[in-house]
Amino acid sequence: MVTDRYTEIDEVIAYIHEHIYEPLPLSRLAGYAGYSNFHFTRIFKERTGLSPLYYASAHRLQKAKDLLLQTNLSIRDVGLEIGQQSLGTFTSRFTERVGVTPAEFRNSALQADQQLLALKKLDGWRSLYLPDQRHDRIEGSIHAEADFDGFVLIGLFAKPIPEGLPLYGTLVSSLGEFCLTGVKPGTYYLMATSISWSMSAKDMLLPHATLRTRSKEPIVVTPHFPVPRQKVTLHSPRADDPPILISLPLLMNNFLKQIMPSHKD
Repeated sequence: MVTDRYTEIDEVIAYIHEHIYEPLPLSRLAGYAGYSNFHFTRIFKERTGLSPLYYASAHRLQKAKDLLLQTNLSIRDVGLEIGQQSLGTFTSRFTERVGVTPAEFRNSALQADQQLLALKKLDGWRSLYLPDQRHDRIEGSIHAEADFDGFVLIGLFAKPIPEGLPLYGTLVSSLGEFCLTGVKPGTYYLMATSISWSMSAKDMLLPHATLRTRSKEPIVVTPHFPVPRQKVTLHSPRADDPPILISLPLLMNNFLKQIMPSHKD
């Protein structure tokens, strides 16, 4: 659970959003908060789970996603808008953290609709992945603060932000139990978000309002010791939540490929 301490960080987060297209060096953000660079970085990371500059860069990429879907700007100009002078650098960073290239993301609305329809037609997917008897698994229960009719994407990530492909992940057809098996020893962050059956392709590609949760504190998996059960509670977006950068339709498509080998993009 992300702490509610350091409420002054909310003002800095609002400042980042207001000036997202401008250079935001650490000294500018720390000065706005009235702290030294070191102290500001420490309390920002304690509040959000991320460093100030990483948090700002994540929101710049989120702005790039918005611009790709909501404007006719060229991909180069989208990169320039968020401060990336090099098209190659923008493309590589976007692809690494979103999971698809900017061009693929811009053209993925039709596939997103098709994937949602394919998932809706699945029968009995609750029983598709039964937990095995090994210790290398993370399991628990999923709850939500608000009702929704759909499914949940849940995964383990290397950082406390849903970006890049999860190291382990699955889809759960409703609230209730989940189990991620075959998890190798390591340090992970658990992330989840909801998808409603009524969502549009744009809402799936730009999930600003989906229910979500994330663990700021890591889950450590060690050999021979079971991980405590996790209780996941989905909530409405909060000011200090990082954006969901990973392409949700990409995760949906990967799940469909696992359970339906004949499924194509």
